[in-house]
Amino acid sequence: MTADLLTDALFADMEDSILSVGQARTLPPAVYTSPAFFEFEREVVFGREWLCVGRESWVSQPGEFFTTTIAGEPILVVRNRDGALKAMSPVCQHRAMWVAEGHGSASSFLCPYHHWCYSLDGALISAPAMEQTENFDPRQIRLPSFRLEVWLGFVFVNLDPEAAPLAARLGALSDALAHYDLAGAEGPRPGAPTRFPWNWKVMMENNNDGYHANKLHHGPLHDFVPSALSRFPELPPDSIGYFRFNDTTHPDASFNATQRAIMPVFPLLTETERHRMIFANVPPTLSLVVTSDMVIYLILRPDTADQGEMDVGLLFAPGTMRAPGFEHRLALYDGAFNAINAQDMHVDALVQKGLRSRFAPRGR
Repeated sequence: MTADLLTDALFADMEDSILSVGQARTLPPAVYTSPAFFEFEREVVFGREWLCVGRESWVSQPGEFFTTTIAGEPILVVRNRDGALKAMSPVCQHRAMWVAEGHGSASSFLCPYHHWCYSLDGALISAPAMEQTENFDPRQIRLPSFRLEVWLGFVFVNLDPEAAPLAARLGALSDALAHYDLAGAEGPRPGAPTRFPWNWKVMMENNNDGYHANKLHHGPLHDFVPSALSRFPELPPDSIGYFRFNDTTHPDASFNATQRAIMPVFPLLTETERHRMIFANVPPTLSLVVTSDMVIYLILRPDTADQGEMDVGLLFAPGTMRAPGFEHRLALYDGAFNAINAQDMHVDALVQKGLRSRFAPRGR
């Protein structure tokens, strides 16, 4: 698919993908495979929508920072000297070198290329020898800043200064997750990111698809959360988060070989909440799998139409990580999650290959 196929006809052809479930077809295969369409999405989706970049706990002290990249755009998140969170571009305004990478703690950001130095708020502090440059005013130079909101402990960034606020558009999902107190939940920082060879929408759709679970994941690690017990609540028209409740065959079911919670249950949960799971998505970057004792979160970070990375993290009730035997119990979750995730990753990779076929369907 080339740029000249980004026509009104293509977008008109998508109209039947937003009909009711009983009437709709899936999107045209080309929107999952086309580099030109991904470039379009970089502008209208990733350039204008709220992007989850990490957890607020990763930058709890002044000077702590982390960097990430989503759809080719590098992002720097830092807690400044006043304790406020800031989101900025890490791209030096001199020669485009990154002034920070990875994560750590700093009193300022020093570009390693020419030693331009920026404050934790992004202002240019010093630029060696630039006084020899005509019409150069360092007060006019700073790292570009982005809008930032924290939702349930997750840090979101928006590159569009005119975008609507985030929290108001997540009201229904916030209510569904209220008793998990995710803002206060704790978990280890994710390790090395996982590479994926598919379009980001393939995975977002898989994470929302209860239809496949009883088939692909059939067995003792998943049968206690049958697809037949799932339901999708009605959401406000402006909602950007969508989710399904999935009842379980017994209370406090969880993804491990015992089929039951082996970590402390989130203390505010009702009996109803302890008898179900929540599968939630905040496109284009965040997916959640919510059980009574653990939350799995996936932060999707696409690079191209068919490649990207994801950060995989876990959240638990406060104090869980300090409890005796935590690492041993965590190993039981890792085994189950890795087995289920391997099934999903195999399917997602083959779906991406299938979408390149001339016989790829627009399924119901």
